[in-house]
Amino acid sequence: MLVTTSAVLLLGLLILFLVRIRYLRGFEAGLCTIFGFLLAQTAAAPLIQGALDATGAILAQLQF
Repeated sequence: MLVTTSAVLLLGLLILFLVRIRYLRGFEAGLCTIFGFLLAQTAAAPLIQGALDATGAILAQLQF
């Protein structure tokens, strides 16, 4: 768990840096995918899933 959490933090900071310098391309998108898979294995996964579900519910109620 400790190694996974460290990897998530490291990749998260790397992705944040790449987005800030506007250099997010194919390789970097692959890093984002790896980050997502690692994040799904941490204790934060249920919290993130709940936030995404709530956002989806709010968006579903909007009428255009």
